[in-house]
Amino acid sequence: MSTRLAIGLMSGTSMDGIDAALVETDGEGVVNPIAFMAFPYEPDFRHRLRAACARALEMHAPARDPLIDAVEQESTGLHAMAVHRLLAATHTRRDDVAVIGFHGQTVAHRPDRKWTWQIGCGATLKAATRLAVAFDFRSADVAAGGQGAPLAPGYHRARSEELGRPLGVLNLGGVGNLTWFAADGQVAGKSWGSFDTGPGNALIDDWVRTHTGRPFDEDGRVAASGITHDNVLLTLTDNPWFDAPPPKSLDRNAWDIGALRGLSPGDGAATLTAFTAETVRLALGHVPPIGRLLVTGGGRHNPVLMAEIARRCGVPAEPVEAVGWNGDALEAEAFAWLAVRVLDGKPLSWPETTGVPRPMVGGRLA
Repeated sequence: MSTRLAIGLMSGTSMDGIDAALVETDGEGVVNPIAFMAFPYEPDFRHRLRAACARALEMHAPARDPLIDAVEQESTGLHAMAVHRLLAATHTRRDDVAVIGFHGQTVAHRPDRKWTWQIGCGATLKAATRLAVAFDFRSADVAAGGQGAPLAPGYHRARSEELGRPLGVLNLGGVGNLTWFAADGQVAGKSWGSFDTGPGNALIDDWVRTHTGRPFDEDGRVAASGITHDNVLLTLTDNPWFDAPPPKSLDRNAWDIGALRGLSPGDGAATLTAFTAETVRLALGHVPPIGRLLVTGGGRHNPVLMAEIARRCGVPAEPVEAVGWNGDALEAEAFAWLAVRVLDGKPLSWPETTGVPRPMVGGRLA
């Protein structure tokens, strides 16, 4: 199959902005990342987005809601702006782009109830950009009994074919997830797999924003000023979700951090940083031994978190830049790759990655 130009758009569980990537790919092993741009959200929009997520989690199923509808309309407009700016910055002709991969914004993820909810109108984005739009990537997987997440592992596999095995690719966004590749063929019938590991940056970001007014813990400075409270850490990890076998996934707001009440800003950040690292250690207990852990997503910029992961897991934790990847762009690139697969009717998820019964095609085209 020939390569095509695709744009991937990702607004993740960190809710900090839109990542936009221009990629040439065949939707298989040929991947040529061309450009990447990030478009941070304004604080007021982040506040409305958080409110929309809180509203969605109160609902029994996706439904029309004035607040969520308004945020969806605004979010779609911001994504259209990102496309226009990416095309202009790269001097790319619209006619040369085959498709946009539009993930949208997850406001609630409830595979336990057989639904997941990403807001963003594919038809509106198509009208605004005059380009084909692939969207709604997760619903078919969840409807078929899968977790609907994570979806980037197929792209991780495509990019890592020439790297050694065993290997882990850890994405530290708002939620953490792990893609693993076994050393020698199959382990328990599987040669690879993926699943959510637990909270990534979300709890740390929320704590730091609430207690310091900063949007995130830059360079881990707040955590570095405090100490880990092991008793609180034990409370946070005392959850049967960590014992459940993968594949599995969770919503960014699934964790109650009431156990941190009364801690100083530094101690709370230190304890939540240790919690994220400990969830990675617990996740590695579900997979074959991994000799190398490549870390993508915003969490890799936090040296305190990276050091804690390496210390607790006993495995080198390296930013994906060590193998020439762009850890800020990887998720957006993945949705460009996935969009080409939607065009071609190819699977977006597999039993090993989401627990879906069979390789699952998905996504819709506008």
